[in-house]
This record gives sequence, C-alpha cells and structure tokens, in this order.
Amino acid sequence: MTDKTPSSAPDAEAVQTEADAPADRPETDAPQARPEPAAPAGRPVVEVSPGVYKRLTTGLGGFTMAMGACLLIVLAIYVVTPRSNEEVLPTVDYGSQLWVMRNDAPFTVHAPEGLPATWRPNSSRVHGLDADGKDPVAWHLGFVTPSDEYAALEQSNEKASQYVPRMANSSRPVGTQQVNGVVWTKYHRKDKKANSLARTLPDGASIVVTGTASYTELAVLAGSLKEQAKTGGPTPPVTVTPAS
Repeated sequence: MTDKTPSSAPDAEAVQTEADAPADRPETDAPQARPEPAAPAGRPVVEVSPGVYKRLTTGLGGFTMAMGACLLIVLAIYVVTPRSNEEVLPTVDYGSQLWVMRNDAPFTVHAPEGLPATWRPNSSRVHGLDADGKDPVAWHLGFVTPSDEYAALEQSNEKASQYVPRMANSSRPVGTQQVNGVVWTKYHRKDKKANSLARTLPDGASIVVTGTASYTELAVLAGSLKEQAKTGGPTPPVTVTPAS
C-alpha cells in the first residue's frame, strides 16, 4: 500500500519563480521624489525662517518693514548718485527776432555786434509787433556774462519816463557813465542787486542794459550795440566773436 501523504516541501516551480524575481525591483506604488528647482545662476539664495517670512509678508509690521527697506535702498541710491547743483541755462539763436525787429519795429533797433563767445544769449522775446501800432513795441535780449552773471538788453518805443524806471527797477539815477563817447544814465537797486545803464534815442525809443552784472560788463554790452538798418532780405545768422 502506497502512502500518498502530501509533501510539505514547496512547489519547485514556485520556488524557481520567486528566485528569478529581481531582489532590488522598486515598488511601483511608492511616490516619486521631485527634484528641488535650482537657483538662477549668479543670484544668491537667501533663506529665512517661516516666522520671519510671515512677519515680513503679513500684517502692519511686515508692511512697515518692507517700506523701510525700500526707503533705505532709495536713500542709498540717492547718496551714491553723482549730482550737480549748477543750473544749466539754454543758449538761443535770436537771429529771427533781430530780423523781425530790424524790419518791422517803428524805431531804429540796436543789436550787439562783436561780443565774445563768452557772452551766451539765453533769452529773446519780442512784444507789440502784432498790435498794429496800438501798443508799444519792445525787444528783450538776455545774456549770461563771462562772470556767470545776467545782463539784458531792453529797448522799446514806450514812453521813456515809464519804460526806463520799470526796466531799471529804479526811478532814481545814481550818476552817469560814458561808453564809447556816449553818456548813459546809471541806476542801482540794492535789494535786487540790479545795475542798469539807460539812454533815450533821438527818435524817442529807449535802450536799457540791466542785470546782476557789474557796470563794467554792462558797459561791454552797451558798447557793442550798433544801429540796424532795414534790409528786407533773408534772416541773417547771428555769430559771436571767439574769445581771445
């Protein structure tokens, strides 16, 4: 009689199958770790604790700290940025105003000729030419002088007793000064640091050179003034004599 008791040994095929399975096979159900993003090249990464981050990004305290940091950055930029306190004034070409005044003004116009290049024209204005003779005509021509002061040529056919005191900022003469054999009346306004030389032409028009410039520099401007004949031609270029 044969004993058919089942064997306790594992099935050979099953044992062989388990043995063939790779020992280091990863579990497919395990989550895959994601790589941390790399910081941009050349930019340092500043790490702060969660508590500091919360204080900086939430609430009034964080807002105040952020604004303070911005102000410090702006202040640092302001301190290191080079600045110049020198006022830069424009240079103007007054050729067109000179041409208009020379040909259309109801009086003989005077203009500077031969001023050195260190006399820089920075303003020119014409008034009254479009009033059809109802209003006085006037021309203002301003300069920055070689000593960085201001000097202006003012001329008009307005009544001299009104025009000269207004342009000179004073109605009280303080003396006279001869310039190229011509007598000019001197005015001075101390509180405005204004010096002026004035004269009235035979045709009733007045010329005033005035400004913060010294009487010496005003005399240079007054001495350069020449009568301008009516030409009717094209607008001439305005040139200055190079400084010697």
